[in-house]
Amino acid sequence: MSSTTVHLAVYDTLADWEFGYATAVLRESTYHRAPRRPVGVRTVSLGGAGRPVTTIGGVRIVPDMALEELRPGDSSLLVIPGARLWDAGEELAPFAGAARAFLDAGVPVAAICGGTAGLARAGLLDDRDHTSAVAEYLAHQPGYGGHDRYRDADAVRDRGLITAGPTEPVAFAREIATELDLMEPHVLDAWFRLYAASDPTAFPVLMSAAESAAADHTGDDTAGGIVNGTAETPHPGAESGRVSAPGDSAA
Repeated sequence: MSSTTVHLAVYDTLADWEFGYATAVLRESTYHRAPRRPVGVRTVSLGGAGRPVTTIGGVRIVPDMALEELRPGDSSLLVIPGARLWDAGEELAPFAGAARAFLDAGVPVAAICGGTAGLARAGLLDDRDHTSAVAEYLAHQPGYGGHDRYRDADAVRDRGLITAGPTEPVAFAREIATELDLMEPHVLDAWFRLYAASDPTAFPVLMSAAESAAADHTGDDTAGGIVNGTAETPHPGAESGRVSAPGDSAA
């Protein structure tokens, strides 16, 4: 990666669920390849810093910067989530313009759900394999000519462009991690199996990766997550405050 920062497009009516796995997998470096540095995430809006946007779920986000300030050379990836606004006119069209600039500069773009519609209208899906909610959704977008390149898949990655439908945020995150080469393949496979299918056989693989991360950080009091010389490493199940071995039942 030429940069260690990913930029996330944010706007009113943003679909909360579509980008959460992706930003978490970028920031939580436990399962990353050594040296396991987290990737920075900066939010980008049309209004710019200090002008909040509100998601579909009512979450208020204060953006870090304005789209007009964003340059492909300062980024590793542009993430374009869905939003109701993508289907309500051309207000968000400048983000499709930014996606074109990124792709032309060789910097990847990841779009999900409504974000793919915006790229379709800009002609950015015409020469790359891609997916979305359903083929018919894109077929109704003015200017779309990529019918023959549509793939019925959870997520698709082709020459720096990642696409997914609204029900596939985990696969979307998987392809982002793959594009940025964040994890060893077997670790990423386990991560996907756990979070997409609750596959208990993935748990030991992730625990092993977490233990390796802890070993790497032992004795490094300046590293993130070090408490009294002991590495505090997140693990599957930590979100609920409980860790279970595969096959255990909740008390």
